[in-house]
Amino acid sequence: MAVIPRSFPRALSVAAAAAVLLGVSGCAQQLSVENADVPSWKATALPSASGIVAEDAGKILNAQPVDRTENVPAGSYTLTLVCEGGGKAFLAVSSGGKELADLGAACYGTKESVKITLQNSGPVEISASSVDAPLIYAYQLVSAD
Repeated sequence: MAVIPRSFPRALSVAAAAAVLLGVSGCAQQLSVENADVPSWKATALPSASGIVAEDAGKILNAQPVDRTENVPAGSYTLTLVCEGGGKAFLAVSSGGKELADLGAACYGTKESVKITLQNSGPVEISASSVDAPLIYAYQLVSAD
């Protein structure tokens, strides 16, 4: 009868755990934000739609907000945000000093949307931010009329 050393089952457990960890990490595709091709990513993550009045995509590498101002006609809109890279991205949208939306999205490719109504035509300030940099983001403001 063969004698199995007492340390053998423990060694098998450690090897099995290491194999599982390697397998899981090999399956999870990691996005290199710094080297990401933002236009290609945006084309699949947030494809173009009809009625877009404002859109942007880019990288947030150091937790500094990315601000844009767009002239937008009065009307009803859907604002959609998507991001990738881990953590969460936020969009703060205002017009004439009034907050229109504060939208957040988890950065694993899930789109988040909110309805916005702009009473008057004019400049709309959109600020993309994250404390979880680096990440890439894309948003669209699409006419709902």
